[in-house]
Amino acid sequence: MTQQLATRFPPGPRSIWRDEPDAHWNDWHWQQRERITRVDQLEKVIRLTDDERRAAVETDADFHMGITPYYASLMDPDDPHCPVRLQSVPTMGETIVAAADLDDPLAEERDMPVRGITHRYPDRVLFYVTHNCPVYCRHCTRKRKVADPSSAAARQQVEDGLDYIAAHPEVRDVVISGGDPLSLSDERLDHILERLRAIPHVEIFRLGTRNLVTLPQRITDDFVHMLRRHQPVYVNTHFNHPKECTAEAFEAARRLADAGCPLGNQMVLLKGVNDDPKVVTELNHKLLLMRIRPYYIYQCDLAKGISHFRTTVEAGRKIIRALRGHTSGLAVPHFVVDAPEGGGKIPVNPDYVVRHEGKKWVFRNFRGKEYTYFEP
Repeated sequence: MTQQLATRFPPGPRSIWRDEPDAHWNDWHWQQRERITRVDQLEKVIRLTDDERRAAVETDADFHMGITPYYASLMDPDDPHCPVRLQSVPTMGETIVAAADLDDPLAEERDMPVRGITHRYPDRVLFYVTHNCPVYCRHCTRKRKVADPSSAAARQQVEDGLDYIAAHPEVRDVVISGGDPLSLSDERLDHILERLRAIPHVEIFRLGTRNLVTLPQRITDDFVHMLRRHQPVYVNTHFNHPKECTAEAFEAARRLADAGCPLGNQMVLLKGVNDDPKVVTELNHKLLLMRIRPYYIYQCDLAKGISHFRTTVEAGRKIIRALRGHTSGLAVPHFVVDAPEGGGKIPVNPDYVVRHEGKKWVFRNFRGKEYTYFEP
């Protein structure tokens, strides 16, 4: 069954790494070591435009470039509008700071009772455990921290975070994030998960990772064996385009699902990448084949230098309208705006209520037809 489905997700060409031994290509440590971080390396993979070449130099001081060989191999070398390329190669749009842009758009630092813990919602916290990611996504909402060694979560900071969670019995759900927590070793993650599982009031924890997209080789047998010991472990992924649904990504999802991890996807709505209902429909259908439930579509945050990625809010509502009723409910995520200044996630869905008069409600279905419902 796996082999049959995997053929629907052909792997990308290896380009300059075509002659690299499989043992290297399939080793996540090798993928990390061989990341593209300089213009001269990038020029060997794609035909750079003048805009990209200039941007790779001018944006480096604010936000480094980092692209794994695997993810780079998915880029179209001739098309600067390739959705994978747009997400990983700097453009001069990043040098434009819009009036609404913010250093910390979600006010995560303001709501930190201790370094590395954002406690905003009543029963859950976000736990920042690393500044590293395999690929530095150009639309990153945490550009202020990611790729910056000065923001690294030192061991004492992680221990202080664990102590805070243990001291707050209202916390039942921990979102482990970064950077990407899977940048840590199995041993380090095992320690964190073991400590969390030993806290009586912590019921679940979630790993927020883009490794399935940018470094699926990270999902090894040893890694999923470790996760089995700490279930329930939820894993939230971040696929933005069908092109990212490769055979390698499918295999990584299979291993996690077979290990008992419920998988959800959090897509960010990006202009020129996925602001098209047909693209999102194809993506969500592939995700369901991979046993990944489309969970959220996020309106792009107000982080500095990413205004060129932001769409209208109506674009997201249009996508939901194109999904609801036209495909299975499993393929319809929640469209949310993570409100600036720490307002939290706010659903922004199409309005299917035509009018409400006393006990009478009039609704419009996905085909535009109206139906009346009477309350008791």
